[in-house]
Amino acid sequence: MTTPLALLKAIRAGRLLEVRALLDAGVPPEFDDGQGDPGLPLGMACFMGFNDIARELIERGARVNRPDNRLPTSPLAMAVKGRKPETVRLLLEMGADLPEGMETGLSAPEVMLAQLKAIRNGYSQARTREEASQAETFEEIQVSGCSGLDTQVLEADVIRAAQEMALKHKL
Repeated sequence: MTTPLALLKAIRAGRLLEVRALLDAGVPPEFDDGQGDPGLPLGMACFMGFNDIARELIERGARVNRPDNRLPTSPLAMAVKGRKPETVRLLLEMGADLPEGMETGLSAPEVMLAQLKAIRNGYSQARTREEASQAETFEEIQVSGCSGLDTQVLEADVIRAAQEMALKHKL
């Protein structure tokens, strides 16, 4: 069955392969049945914290932003309502606009890093080519398995540089 209802059922069950098959069969990632929100598939995936499904829907054309991301049915609000900070991070990295004062469950540096990744990867709205190339100068460094290593100086430098860039880009 290749219907929007089948897509919603696959999303609700968290079945990525089935979601992909339905999208490949022509079910749109957003649809308007006249009874609800066309962004229901992405909103549902975000509320439930299915990041792989949310990413698939976005890459297939689902809109990460709504006219007002504070609306309870926006993907960002659904992820916040579902208490899924990793999904909030994914949405910000995929270009979601964060309304001022909205609580996300992420720290300010985490939000800033996600927004910079969106700029670097070309997902952010209204960014110039020059701004995107400047964002590419940020490199994410992941240090795992090191004990006794003091990274506070490195972290402070990165946070300071990110804050300067954020001010420059008015994030």
